[in-house]
Amino acid sequence: MAGSAPPQIFSRARRLAVRRRMFGLQRAEGAPDFILADMVEDVLDRLAFLRIEPARALVIGDWSGGLATALSGRAAVTSVEPADGFDEEQPFPFEPFDFIAGLGTLDTVDDLPGALIHLRKALAPGGLMIASFLGAGSLPQLRAAMLAADGDRPAPRLHPQVDVRAGGQLLQRAGFADPVIDSRDLQVSYPSLDRLVADLRAMGLSNVLARPGAPLGKAALARAREAFAAAGADGRTVERFEILTLSGWR
Repeated sequence: MAGSAPPQIFSRARRLAVRRRMFGLQRAEGAPDFILADMVEDVLDRLAFLRIEPARALVIGDWSGGLATALSGRAAVTSVEPADGFDEEQPFPFEPFDFIAGLGTLDTVDDLPGALIHLRKALAPGGLMIASFLGAGSLPQLRAAMLAADGDRPAPRLHPQVDVRAGGQLLQRAGFADPVIDSRDLQVSYPSLDRLVADLRAMGLSNVLARPGAPLGKAALARAREAFAAAGADGRTVERFEILTLSGWR
């Protein structure tokens, strides 16, 4: 008997649109890329620590090209991008890889357990998967600002996210050997709510919910800006980005 389909949390069309808009915004001089840059650096550090030299690597979601470039001197690298139609919730149409990296994409798929199973099946025996994305500790100031804006009727504006404990359970459920999950924080200081939102858009991290709340009206937006500013000091508010990293072997 076939299992039931996962609930629809995210909009596939909105996800594609957000990532395609990101590519346009990244062409601007000084466009923010610190989340992806941190993920790329972390993956390279882990590979160096483990002394892994993969012969065939799959890189998912690295719109900067930084990881593929770093690996290309020692591995045959295949790079794929959800904005170009790559579907992480379907079996991968590739031969097995020694190493797979997923950067900043798994937090917006409806069937995360299924996507992890596809990743494991795309690995050769003894292959390693590392996947990083924003975790549940991210954007507390933005969440508080949205609650202040909406008042007694909070609307869905930010994504549900995975915490460390759930990440470990997901890896075990997907059948990975020696699963490891950890998290780290990036603290970023912002002069305004608008600047934070602009950074999120430029990095493809804005709302892709299937049923998002209605746009904020003028008064609600003013409340959000005020709440965000009040959470800071000296004209700046520090926002937190928690990067969750899952790794496991086949």
